[in-house]
Amino acid sequence: MSVIKGWCPDAWHPMAAGDGLLVRVRPMMGRIDGAQLAGLCDAAMSYGNGLIDLTSRANLQIRGVSERDWRPLVAQLVGLNLVHADPVMEARNSLLVAPDWKTGDDTVCIAAEWADRLAEFPDLPAKVGFAIDAGPAPLLMGKAGDFRIEPGAQGGLILRAAGRPTGAAVTRSSAVDALLALAHWFVASGGREAGRMVRHKAALPDWAQGDVAAATPVLPLRPGRHALGFLYGVPFGQIDAATLAELAPHAIRLTPWRMLIAEGGEGRAIDGLLHDPADPLLRVDACPGQPSCSQASVETRALAREVAPYVTGRLHVSGCAKGCARSAPAALCLTGREGRYDLARHAKAGGPPQRAGLTHSDILAHLGVTDAACL
Repeated sequence: MSVIKGWCPDAWHPMAAGDGLLVRVRPMMGRIDGAQLAGLCDAAMSYGNGLIDLTSRANLQIRGVSERDWRPLVAQLVGLNLVHADPVMEARNSLLVAPDWKTGDDTVCIAAEWADRLAEFPDLPAKVGFAIDAGPAPLLMGKAGDFRIEPGAQGGLILRAAGRPTGAAVTRSSAVDALLALAHWFVASGGREAGRMVRHKAALPDWAQGDVAAATPVLPLRPGRHALGFLYGVPFGQIDAATLAELAPHAIRLTPWRMLIAEGGEGRAIDGLLHDPADPLLRVDACPGQPSCSQASVETRALAREVAPYVTGRLHVSGCAKGCARSAPAALCLTGREGRYDLARHAKAGGPPQRAGLTHSDILAHLGVTDAACL
C-alpha cells in the first residue's frame, strides 16, 4: 500500500526514506554562496550518503542521514546560516522566489520584508507556502505557492490566492501586509482543515477578491547561458555532493525546475550535470524508486535513462502509485506495482494501465528501444 505523507520535511523535522532520513534545506532567496555550498556538500558527505535532491520548491534535501548524525548535521547547517536556529521559524520558512531576481528589485525587497516579519505569520499546514514572483513577467506559474505576489496583466503587482484566476492589486510596500492578512484569514476561515489554498472553498474576503489577471508568463528556463551566469540541469533532480561541490567557487541559485544557476559560470562541462537544452533527460520525471524509497516496488531511474531518448513528450517513471515526482499526466507513464510496471499514455501515476505487469525487458521491447524506434 502506498502511504501518502501529509507533511513536508524540514531540517528540524526530517522524513524517513528507504535510505535514511531526508533533511530539507531552504536557503533564503534560493541562493547559496560559495562558502555555504562547500560546507553543505561537506555536510552531505559527512553525515548523509552524499546524495542531494533538488525539490519542486527550489529547496535541497540531504539524503541518507542516520538518527545519530541528524543533530550534528543540523548544527552544521545552522552554522552555515542555511537553517534557522529556531525550529518554529524554520517551519514557517516556506518561500519560493523567481530565481532571476536582482539586488534591490521588487522580488528581493518583498522577500526580505517577508523574512523579517516571519514571526507575525500564523502556523500553517506544512505543505502551504508563499511565492514571490514580482519581475516584469511571471516565471513561477504552475509552481507551488498558496499565497502569491505576481505581476498584473496591466502592470503593477497583484496578490493572488492559488486556485483563483485573478487577484487584487498591491504595491511593493503593501504586499507583505496583504500576504499576512490572507494567511491569517486562511487559518480563521478553516483553511487548516482544507490543507491547501487550492482546496479551500471559503469565499475570499472582499479586499482580496480582485479582478486583475496575472501577466502572461515567460517561457520556462532551459540549460545554457543565462544573464546571471550558466544554467545547469540536474537529472531527476538528484546530484552527488562531490559533483555539486565543483560549483563551489560560484554562488548558486536553486530553481523549481530541477535546474540551478551558477552565478558568473561560463558553462564548463561537469559530469553529472546537463548542459544541452535538448537533452531528453530534461523531459523525464522519476522518483528515487527502489531501494531508496520504502514505498517503491521497482527501480526507476536506470530504466528512465534507457528509454528517455525513445519517448516523444514527457516521461514519468514512478516507483509506486503515489506519483511523487510528478502530479500531472505524462505522455508515457510507467508505474511500479508489485515488482513490475504498469504502462499508460497521457496519464498520471497509478491511473488505469493500457498494459499491466510489464518487466524491464517487456518495456524495452514495447518501445522498440533495441532498434531505436520512436514512441
